[in-house]
Amino acid sequence: MTAVPKARTSPDAEARTSGGRRSLAAALLLGALGATVTLLASRQPWAEGEARTVGGALHQTATGSDVTGVPAALAIVGLAALVAVFAVRRSGRTLVSLLLALSGAGIVAAALLGASDTAALDEKAASTTGDATAQIAAVSHSVWPYVACAGGALLLLAGLLALRFGSRWPAMGGRYERGSGPRTRKQKVDPDRPEDLWKALDRGEDPTG
Repeated sequence: MTAVPKARTSPDAEARTSGGRRSLAAALLLGALGATVTLLASRQPWAEGEARTVGGALHQTATGSDVTGVPAALAIVGLAALVAVFAVRRSGRTLVSLLLALSGAGIVAAALLGASDTAALDEKAASTTGDATAQIAAVSHSVWPYVACAGGALLLLAGLLALRFGSRWPAMGGRYERGSGPRTRKQKVDPDRPEDLWKALDRGEDPTG
Protein backbone atom coordinates (compact mmCIF):
# COMPACT_ATOMS: atom_id res chain seq x y z
CA MET A 1 0.00 0.00 0.00
CA THR A 2 1.47 3.31 -1.06
CA ALA A 3 1.95 5.80 1.78
CA VAL A 4 0.36 9.18 1.27
CA PRO A 5 3.02 11.90 1.50
CA LYS A 6 2.41 14.53 4.16
CA ALA A 7 1.74 18.05 3.01
CA ARG A 8 4.59 20.38 3.72
CA THR A 9 4.06 23.50 5.76
CA SER A 10 4.64 26.63 3.73
CA PRO A 11 7.30 29.07 4.95
CA ASP A 12 4.67 31.81 5.28
CA ALA A 13 2.48 29.63 7.49
CA GLU A 14 5.43 28.62 9.65
CA ALA A 15 6.50 32.24 10.04
CA ARG A 16 2.95 33.29 10.94
CA THR A 17 2.59 30.54 13.53
CA SER A 18 6.02 31.22 15.03
CA GLY A 19 5.39 34.97 15.12
CA GLY A 20 2.00 34.45 16.77
CA ARG A 21 3.49 32.27 19.50
CA ARG A 22 6.32 34.68 20.22
CA SER A 23 4.04 37.71 20.36
CA LEU A 24 1.57 35.82 22.56
CA ALA A 25 4.27 34.83 25.05
CA ALA A 26 5.75 38.34 25.03
CA ALA A 27 2.37 40.01 25.62
CA LEU A 28 1.53 37.68 28.51
CA LEU A 29 4.92 38.21 30.14
CA LEU A 30 4.97 41.99 29.65
CA GLY A 31 1.36 42.45 30.78
CA ALA A 32 1.66 40.33 33.93
CA LEU A 33 5.02 41.87 34.84
CA GLY A 34 3.78 45.41 34.20
CA ALA A 35 0.69 44.98 36.40
CA THR A 36 2.75 43.39 39.19
CA VAL A 37 5.39 46.12 39.12
CA THR A 38 2.74 48.86 39.16
CA LEU A 39 0.86 47.36 42.10
CA LEU A 40 4.10 46.89 44.02
CA ALA A 41 5.27 50.45 43.34
CA SER A 42 1.90 51.88 44.43
CA ARG A 43 2.42 50.48 47.92
CA GLN A 44 5.86 52.05 48.34
CA PRO A 45 6.67 55.55 49.71
CA TRP A 46 6.65 58.15 46.96
CA ALA A 47 7.32 61.25 49.06
CA GLU A 48 8.34 62.22 52.59
CA GLY A 49 8.92 65.39 54.55
CA GLU A 50 8.67 67.15 57.92
CA ALA A 51 5.49 68.67 59.33
CA ARG A 52 6.18 71.67 61.59
CA THR A 53 4.42 71.39 64.95
CA VAL A 54 4.65 73.16 68.28
CA GLY A 55 6.66 70.28 69.66
CA GLY A 56 9.00 70.21 66.66
CA ALA A 57 9.17 68.49 63.29
CA LEU A 58 7.04 65.42 62.62
CA HIS A 59 8.14 63.08 59.86
CA GLN A 60 5.45 62.18 57.31
CA THR A 61 5.45 59.66 54.46
CA ALA A 62 3.03 59.31 51.55
CA THR A 63 2.78 56.07 49.60
CA GLY A 64 1.82 55.85 45.96
CA SER A 65 -1.75 54.98 46.91
CA ASP A 66 -1.87 58.10 49.12
CA VAL A 67 -0.73 60.25 46.21
CA THR A 68 -3.00 58.74 43.56
CA GLY A 69 -5.05 55.57 43.30
CA VAL A 70 -5.06 55.66 39.49
CA PRO A 71 -1.99 53.44 38.79
CA ALA A 72 -3.16 50.59 41.04
CA ALA A 73 -6.70 50.73 39.65
CA LEU A 74 -5.51 50.76 36.04
CA ALA A 75 -3.09 47.90 36.75
CA ILE A 76 -6.06 45.74 37.79
CA VAL A 77 -8.03 46.87 34.74
CA GLY A 78 -5.05 46.08 32.50
CA LEU A 79 -4.62 42.64 34.03
CA ALA A 80 -8.30 41.88 33.49
CA ALA A 81 -8.04 43.11 29.89
CA LEU A 82 -5.00 40.87 29.32
CA VAL A 83 -7.05 37.81 30.34
CA ALA A 84 -10.10 38.99 28.39
CA VAL A 85 -8.07 39.19 25.18
CA PHE A 86 -8.27 35.39 24.93
CA ALA A 87 -11.99 35.25 25.65
CA VAL A 88 -13.12 37.43 22.75
CA ARG A 89 -12.59 37.55 19.01
CA ARG A 90 -12.34 39.95 16.11
CA SER A 91 -13.59 43.45 16.98
CA GLY A 92 -14.03 42.48 20.64
CA ARG A 93 -10.39 41.48 20.85
CA THR A 94 -9.37 44.77 19.25
CA LEU A 95 -11.37 46.76 21.81
CA VAL A 96 -9.97 44.81 24.75
CA SER A 97 -6.44 45.18 23.38
CA LEU A 98 -7.02 48.91 23.10
CA LEU A 99 -8.20 49.00 26.72
CA LEU A 100 -5.03 47.18 27.74
CA ALA A 101 -2.87 49.72 25.93
CA LEU A 102 -4.82 52.68 27.35
CA SER A 103 -4.48 51.28 30.86
CA GLY A 104 -0.72 51.27 30.47
CA ALA A 105 -0.70 54.79 29.06
CA GLY A 106 -2.89 56.00 31.92
CA ILE A 107 -0.52 54.52 34.49
CA VAL A 108 2.44 56.28 32.87
CA ALA A 109 0.63 59.63 32.89
CA ALA A 110 -0.64 59.29 36.49
CA ALA A 111 2.76 58.18 37.80
CA LEU A 112 4.57 61.07 36.15
CA LEU A 113 2.04 63.57 37.51
CA GLY A 114 2.35 62.10 41.01
CA ALA A 115 6.15 62.01 41.01
CA SER A 116 6.41 65.59 42.32
CA ASP A 117 3.07 65.81 44.13
CA THR A 118 3.02 67.19 47.70
CA ALA A 119 -0.73 67.43 48.28
CA ALA A 120 -0.89 64.04 50.02
CA LEU A 121 1.84 65.08 52.46
CA ASP A 122 0.10 68.39 53.17
CA GLU A 123 -3.13 66.53 53.92
CA LYS A 124 -1.28 64.24 56.31
CA ALA A 125 0.33 67.22 58.00
CA ALA A 126 -3.04 68.91 58.46
CA SER A 127 -4.57 65.70 59.84
CA THR A 128 -1.66 65.04 62.21
CA THR A 129 -1.29 68.56 63.61
CA GLY A 130 -4.96 69.51 63.53
CA ASP A 131 -4.02 72.65 61.60
CA ALA A 132 -5.73 72.90 58.21
CA THR A 133 -3.04 75.29 56.98
CA ALA A 134 -0.11 73.07 57.99
CA GLN A 135 2.31 72.17 55.24
CA ILE A 136 5.28 69.90 54.79
CA ALA A 137 8.81 71.21 54.64
CA ALA A 138 12.00 69.55 53.33
CA VAL A 139 10.08 67.34 50.90
CA SER A 140 11.92 64.54 49.12
CA HIS A 141 10.64 62.14 46.46
CA SER A 142 11.59 58.54 45.76
CA VAL A 143 12.09 56.64 42.50
CA TRP A 144 8.97 54.54 42.99
CA PRO A 145 6.74 56.75 40.81
CA TYR A 146 9.10 56.05 37.94
CA VAL A 147 9.02 52.33 38.71
CA ALA A 148 5.23 52.51 38.40
CA CYS A 149 5.74 54.41 35.16
CA ALA A 150 7.91 51.55 33.87
CA GLY A 151 5.18 49.07 34.82
CA GLY A 152 2.66 51.11 32.86
CA ALA A 153 4.99 51.14 29.88
CA LEU A 154 5.14 47.32 29.96
CA LEU A 155 1.33 47.14 29.96
CA LEU A 156 1.21 49.63 27.11
CA LEU A 157 3.64 47.49 25.11
CA ALA A 158 1.57 44.37 25.82
CA GLY A 159 -1.50 46.20 24.51
CA LEU A 160 0.31 47.26 21.35
CA LEU A 161 1.41 43.67 20.76
CA ALA A 162 -2.17 42.51 21.19
CA LEU A 163 -3.39 45.13 18.71
CA ARG A 164 -0.75 44.14 16.17
CA PHE A 165 -0.69 40.35 16.50
CA GLY A 166 -3.88 39.49 18.42
CA SER A 167 -5.65 38.20 15.31
CA ARG A 168 -3.14 35.31 15.23
CA TRP A 169 -3.81 34.23 18.80
CA PRO A 170 -6.28 31.47 19.76
CA ALA A 171 -9.48 32.28 21.63
CA MET A 172 -10.59 30.23 24.63
CA GLY A 173 -14.21 31.42 24.60
CA GLY A 174 -15.28 30.07 21.25
CA ARG A 175 -15.47 26.43 22.28
CA TYR A 176 -18.07 27.27 24.93
CA GLU A 177 -20.37 29.17 22.57
CA ARG A 178 -23.57 27.36 21.59
CA GLY A 179 -25.36 28.84 18.64
CA SER A 180 -29.00 28.23 17.91
CA GLY A 181 -28.34 27.52 14.22
CA PRO A 182 -27.09 24.30 12.67
CA ARG A 183 -23.62 23.15 13.61
CA THR A 184 -20.93 23.62 11.04
CA ARG A 185 -19.02 20.57 9.96
CA LYS A 186 -15.83 20.12 11.95
CA GLN A 187 -12.80 20.47 9.77
CA LYS A 188 -10.17 17.76 9.83
CA VAL A 189 -7.01 18.67 11.75
CA ASP A 190 -3.62 17.23 10.86
CA PRO A 191 -1.63 17.05 14.14
CA ASP A 192 1.61 17.26 12.18
CA ARG A 193 0.69 20.67 10.75
CA PRO A 194 1.08 23.48 13.31
CA GLU A 195 -1.07 25.89 11.27
CA ASP A 196 -3.99 23.42 11.43
CA LEU A 197 -3.69 23.24 15.22
CA TRP A 198 -3.70 27.03 15.56
CA LYS A 199 -6.67 27.38 13.19
CA ALA A 200 -8.60 24.79 15.22
CA LEU A 201 -7.88 26.66 18.44
CA ASP A 202 -8.98 29.92 16.84
CA ARG A 203 -12.27 28.25 15.80
CA GLY A 204 -12.80 27.12 19.40
CA GLU A 205 -12.24 23.44 18.61
CA ASP A 206 -10.22 20.88 20.51
CA PRO A 207 -7.43 19.83 18.08
CA THR A 208 -6.75 16.68 20.13
CA GLY A 209 -10.33 15.41 19.83
